[in-house]
Amino acid sequence: MITVYVPRDTTACALGADAVAEAIKAEAAKRNLALNLVRNGSRGLFWLETLVEVATDKGRVAYGPVNAADVSALFDAGFLEGKDGHLALGLTEEIPYLKNQQRINFARAGIIDPLSVDDYTAHGGYAGLTRALAMQPQAIVDEVKESGLRGRGGAAFPAGIKWQTVHDTPPQQKYIVCNADEGDSGTFADRLLMEADPLQLIEGMTIAGLAVGATQGYIYLRSEYPKAHAVLQAALANAYAAGYLGDNIAGSGKHFDLEVRLGAGAYICGEETSLLDSLEGKRGMVRAKPPLPAIVGLFGQPTVINNVLTLASVSSIFEKGAAHYKSLGVGRSTGTLPMQLAGNIKRGGIVELAFGSTLRSLLEDFGDGTLSGKAIKAVQVGGPLGAYLPESALDISLDYESFAAASAMLGHGGVVVFDDSADMLEQARFAMEFCVVESCGKCTPCRVGSTRGVEVIDKIRAGEQRDDNLILLEDLCETMEFGSLCAMGGLTPFPVRSAIKHFPEDFGG
Repeated sequence: MITVYVPRDTTACALGADAVAEAIKAEAAKRNLALNLVRNGSRGLFWLETLVEVATDKGRVAYGPVNAADVSALFDAGFLEGKDGHLALGLTEEIPYLKNQQRINFARAGIIDPLSVDDYTAHGGYAGLTRALAMQPQAIVDEVKESGLRGRGGAAFPAGIKWQTVHDTPPQQKYIVCNADEGDSGTFADRLLMEADPLQLIEGMTIAGLAVGATQGYIYLRSEYPKAHAVLQAALANAYAAGYLGDNIAGSGKHFDLEVRLGAGAYICGEETSLLDSLEGKRGMVRAKPPLPAIVGLFGQPTVINNVLTLASVSSIFEKGAAHYKSLGVGRSTGTLPMQLAGNIKRGGIVELAFGSTLRSLLEDFGDGTLSGKAIKAVQVGGPLGAYLPESALDISLDYESFAAASAMLGHGGVVVFDDSADMLEQARFAMEFCVVESCGKCTPCRVGSTRGVEVIDKIRAGEQRDDNLILLEDLCETMEFGSLCAMGGLTPFPVRSAIKHFPEDFGG
């Protein structure tokens, strides 16, 4: 029987994937053709969605972007046999956008049925957990430290050091918490992974539990991700049914339980201590540190908190070994980072590369420039708190140290592109206003500083005492950077300062 793949990913569905799937089933029935329709996860080539694939003797052949109205013509052209013709793209794996990536986190994305444990294990899944079950907890932690894995949520803190701290606390109830509250602008890697390969995250969290002695885990999921929620719930049920979660993991006698909890719809709950408050049923408010969550975390107990990509990376580290993972990347930036192309870009989607490529290569070789066809004016990397980089800075290496040296940050890998029609004063104002709206309000520099920042930028825009107000704005930025409790207020100056530095003409300079 011929197998046809149609993505169930949020973006694909927003572009008509459900209608395409129904049209394919209806057309096959009309022509008395038997086929197996699999709702896979997306490959992340969003500019080609809906991307339909057909399994052939030569491999999977892709067609896209497909609309429901195209389906009849696809059948007429012989797409079930993988023939060239209407919307044909050739072998999926040979599409340059996909072929030129180095996929670790997204190696199975779009290939497997996201809900099938058998499909997952057939493609290397749970090999890492099997290996970890035969190791002592300290050896598991040492493997993560040896890999050089750093948190993919923004701060880039070494994951192994965090795990070691939790491991070293006295035996008691401990927790693994996954921060899946993906709220940065231009980011969708967490969502895509959870919808395309959720068992990879589940496996990584289970290994983390074995490493530190935690028996309970929680996935704190952004409430705006209903499809990811449904996929995760189904995947968890299947993992329990297959014996990979619960009281006797894979017959080992070891125990780990995992639940999904929906977030509170607040950007600040992406900050780890605010997330913990929300997970405990409180209003999400930033906690002062110390004590660190690794020592006093969820319900006052030692807690590992990592984001989706960090925990998902663990499964591949244990499948292929720390040395293999560490061989990718440059310097202290080891492994890969899935970059997410969004904004004014011709070919948006996920691009997973080893650290060390350049931002220019990412935008030109993969993104193919702006959708508008105009010149790139600015690129914001790392979410709404990331710096704006001018066209002249696009040759920067995609690694943590290079971005830190440029007073910028890679963060979660979100890339938002602006063409030469963008007003960077307005973008600086947006950064301050975003902080006003999303601040938890606990500390004065963030709560009041951002409000005053919007007012000062409005005066600059109106031409009122421009030079004096630019000095005042810098003073506000300094106060927010060094006086705020968390990165919400501390990083808001990054986009503001970078806009002033690189685009003074937009500030009347």
